[in-house]
Amino acid sequence: MDKVVTDAVIVCVVVLALDTAAGILGILGQAAQNKVECDQLVNEAYRLSFGAAALAIAAHASANLFGRCDCLCPQLTSIRASNRASVYRKLQLAAAYFSLIVFCVEASLLIAGALSKSCGFVHGHALALGGIMCFVHGMTIIAYYVAAIAGYHEDREEGSQRQ
Repeated sequence: MDKVVTDAVIVCVVVLALDTAAGILGILGQAAQNKVECDQLVNEAYRLSFGAAALAIAAHASANLFGRCDCLCPQLTSIRASNRASVYRKLQLAAAYFSLIVFCVEASLLIAGALSKSCGFVHGHALALGGIMCFVHGMTIIAYYVAAIAGYHEDREEGSQRQ
């Protein structure tokens, strides 16, 4: 197996593990928060939800830090500037933007759920929805890496055909 593929698989496993743990913590935080009255801030739910938010931040940061190496994906500006960018590169860019949007939503929901003391929508669903969004984030990161690897191999094949 190619070193690039091996590195991408390792990063995907790490990100999936972090996102899965964050999702589970978010759902457990929601269950803990649902056990008490609306005006109380549950210490356990507070810890679980901020732990989930921290894991979600770590997952997104690691996916972006390790995914931006030159061998795995080119400069995003060159993808935007090129009208001849491959379908894989365009899919990679779309997955990168979508993962950023999903991350912002999940982190906002987890933090809002941790800090809420009301009985409205936020009290009833924010932590659970944030936990579910953690799973969605993991899937978008996998889509990003699959597109990045496919684009990498396509670029390598084009480079070998030109020589």
